[in-house]
Amino acid sequence: MGGGAKASARMTPPHLPNPVDYAVPAFVLLIFLEMLWARRHAPEKYEPKDTLASLAFGLGSTVAGAITAGAVLAMSLWVYQYRLATIPFAWWAWIACFVLDDFAYYVFHRTAHRVRWFWASHVNHHSSQHYNLSTALRQSWTGFIALGFLFRLPLMLAGFHPAMVFFVGGLNLIYQFWIHTEAIQRFPPWFEAVMNTPSHHRVHHATNPRYLDRNYAGVFIIWDRMFGTFTPEVEEEPIRYGIVKQLGSFNLLWSVFHEWVGIARDVWSAPFGHKLGYMWRPPGWTHDGSRDTSDTIRERWQENQAWKSSTSSSSAEAPGAVQPLAD
Repeated sequence: MGGGAKASARMTPPHLPNPVDYAVPAFVLLIFLEMLWARRHAPEKYEPKDTLASLAFGLGSTVAGAITAGAVLAMSLWVYQYRLATIPFAWWAWIACFVLDDFAYYVFHRTAHRVRWFWASHVNHHSSQHYNLSTALRQSWTGFIALGFLFRLPLMLAGFHPAMVFFVGGLNLIYQFWIHTEAIQRFPPWFEAVMNTPSHHRVHHATNPRYLDRNYAGVFIIWDRMFGTFTPEVEEEPIRYGIVKQLGSFNLLWSVFHEWVGIARDVWSAPFGHKLGYMWRPPGWTHDGSRDTSDTIRERWQENQAWKSSTSSSSAEAPGAVQPLAD
């Protein structure tokens, strides 16, 4: 094949399957194996109704994705027409696309926790008070409504073909599946420093004030380290999973749509000048400060920790306090 033909081949989009379709059997097998592990070592890690809800979330998300896939593809191809360059299907382009797509996911994921409109869709993934591989299946039914796909459009505008972007996005999703487990504690420090791991992602699913809105990474934890959103798992503080205001129900439709219902109620009842705030400000925001956001919860916790620390120091320095013996 001549040089011109090779160059043309690199520019022609290949037929790429959805890698997630091929990973589903492995997902099922790993969930089964984790269930066996939990039955022997930690029976409380799985709750039948919770697991069934997670499976229903996954099924519904698949159906919703199939319904909206055509519209997302059409918009992606339309944006691709106005690309700044044409990036070939070369080995280096695949690596660049994978890394940049993971950064786009970080931006999306961080936004999904900081803007209530996007949180209304993403909250589905955090609604379980258990943390196991079935939790990974809790994907949104309303991602298209929330416009989450917009965060990948800049890659196509830059010149990556939509087929490449969707394929590496599938790989990203596959990677994130296995980190939803408590069966694995920690990896070697070099791996924990670069990659997202079960330990890092457990932090992300926590409701503890120390951990709220941290570790947004998909594959590479370096984004959190770079942008100040990384927090390590602390062994002496057990993680509490779920959302700040727990649902207290396994009702599937309520689990899927409860935050959208909450937005509608708040927008309807809010003063005119504050209506948009209930869609675009952080979850928990109110115009009168009557509810907590993750920031106010963390600030109150930090103040409490500082007070405990100062009280402890004052007690140790007080006259008559027992001083520790020198080594």
